[in-house]
Amino acid sequence: MASQLTLYTAKVELALEESRLQYTSFEIDLQNKPEWYAPCARHYLWRSNCSDNPSPESTKLAESLILLEFIADLSKPGTLLPTDPVLRAKRRRVAGEPVQKVLASIEKIQSLLPPKRYAVGPEFTTADAAVAPFFARLEVILEEDIGAFDVGVGPKTFEILNMDPKFARYRKYFSDIKARESFKKTFDGESIRARWAQRSASLRAQRQPQAE
Repeated sequence: MASQLTLYTAKVELALEESRLQYTSFEIDLQNKPEWYAPCARHYLWRSNCSDNPSPESTKLAESLILLEFIADLSKPGTLLPTDPVLRAKRRRVAGEPVQKVLASIEKIQSLLPPKRYAVGPEFTTADAAVAPFFARLEVILEEDIGAFDVGVGPKTFEILNMDPKFARYRKYFSDIKARESFKKTFDGESIRARWAQRSASLRAQRQPQAE
């Protein structure tokens, strides 16, 4: 399992597992990047012989949403991308929804969901792969109260999301995602918890001068 320091790599890894494509994962030390790795890229996918040093002729792709589409295109028809053009359009709305304001954003995403199962219907798509890592990290950060927010805000927000009838559809949707083998295989809650616990104090300290 990759260390998944970012949401972006988590999205791509989840989609790869859902696609059932064969792939080889290579982790890169971001403090010691190889020469071929673009400074602005967070992750790469390339098609070539299995190697952590791709040839100059290999095709390199970057940016998580582009990679999600690419993985879906390589997969069997109907895997990760609906064949129905209307459902494909709905998928783009869910995948592109902003998440800055937690409860408002979740409520908005929830309003776009069908009554049952995943973002656009019974099949898991790239829209689900795009939002699942955010929901998973959010759950850990809120429950453990280890975000940049004020102390105590996390558990209160966590309780709202898990108890308020208004978010019942969100809870069922996220529960269905967490039950998938791809999610279980790619999400490491303990590593996310440890990383954010280390960052929480400094993030809150940075906010104090702004508040004053």
